[in-house]
Amino acid sequence: MATAPTPQPSDDAFPPERAPRFADLMALGELMDDGYLLCRGDGRPMHANASARALVPEQGDALAALVALLPPEAIRVAREEGRWNGDLTLADGLVLQVRAYCHDTGDGGYCLIVFHDVSEAHARQQELQRRHAQLRQTLVRLAGAQEQLVQSEKMASIGQLAAGVAHEINNPIGYVHSNLGSLQEYLHSLFSLIEVYERALRLPDPKVMLPEIQEMRDRYDIDFITGDLPQLMSESREGIERVTAIVRNLKDFSYSGRDDSWKSTDLHAGLDSTINIIWNELKYKVTLEKHYAKLPLVQCRPSELNQVFMNILLNASHAIDERGTITVSTGVEGDEVWIDVQDSGHGIPDEILQKIFDPFFTTKPVGSGTGLGLSISYGIVKKHNGRIEARNIPGAGACFRITLPIRQPTTDAA
Repeated sequence: MATAPTPQPSDDAFPPERAPRFADLMALGELMDDGYLLCRGDGRPMHANASARALVPEQGDALAALVALLPPEAIRVAREEGRWNGDLTLADGLVLQVRAYCHDTGDGGYCLIVFHDVSEAHARQQELQRRHAQLRQTLVRLAGAQEQLVQSEKMASIGQLAAGVAHEINNPIGYVHSNLGSLQEYLHSLFSLIEVYERALRLPDPKVMLPEIQEMRDRYDIDFITGDLPQLMSESREGIERVTAIVRNLKDFSYSGRDDSWKSTDLHAGLDSTINIIWNELKYKVTLEKHYAKLPLVQCRPSELNQVFMNILLNASHAIDERGTITVSTGVEGDEVWIDVQDSGHGIPDEILQKIFDPFFTTKPVGSGTGLGLSISYGIVKKHNGRIEARNIPGAGACFRITLPIRQPTTDAA
């Protein structure tokens, strides 16, 4: 049996007249809050104090009952290694921390088992775990509510822009419809001319119909039709492609963030897509300037960033009263990219500059804004491990800068 070296007392530690008697030691043991059981090395019980005896039923052999509480390996491991420890849960819910110590004296040795009540600490631990689980559930619910809030704000923004988007779609559809009317007239004229050509080909001498053919060509202005048809088809195709692009941009923009995954994305494509959606809101009073640098693909959730771009661009537009300029610039600094949106509006008063990202804070009239656009944008950029900052440009309105890491930390982009 392996045991740790036992410190030896000095010669005068216990003078003969003052050496502690076994009865004195037992009396001290009775004062202990912790229970203890003294056994021989083979596990036969010798003595237990009152605190230990209180752990087992009063009827029967208390010492044997205390030994029975121990796992079979407790004394064996203590004999081999000098000590053993573990936890016991009794039938009444009492939780005990048990430690067994063995010392070999050459005649089988002795074991001391100490029972320490940790029920309160265990209960506190259980309560902490329960509250931790509740907090995790609350966090999950809050995350879900936040996603719903972001999606609701996104759809509300699209709703506010619905008239402008409808105009952007109706415009190309209008001239495509008009072109189809012209195309129908052109086809009628061309089919009529083809019919005359067919009649001429069935005659022995087709040349006799040349005057009628020329008269019909002049009447239907065939030369104009052959020149106008390619342009008409090109305009119609351009209009359909414009509508397709707007619908695709709307679909990408309204995509639920819950299903939006991290991907390497061209931020310029996202900016242009967002500008296409809100262009009807901008074009009547804004001159848009783009100063795009060469950017690497950025790991992000593109649908969420498009919402940030829209909120910032619309705020810039609202800061311009009549006519003005919005400048969108991009660049790279180290392992980050930045996007600047600068307007030539009236700027942001210094006293509210620190409040603009607070939830529900708005300077717009009641009913004209939720006050959530910039707050949600701040949260999205923070989730991307980035920063969003606003500053005034003396004499040139305000500038919002969005800074994003090119690559997300592994734990965040999982």
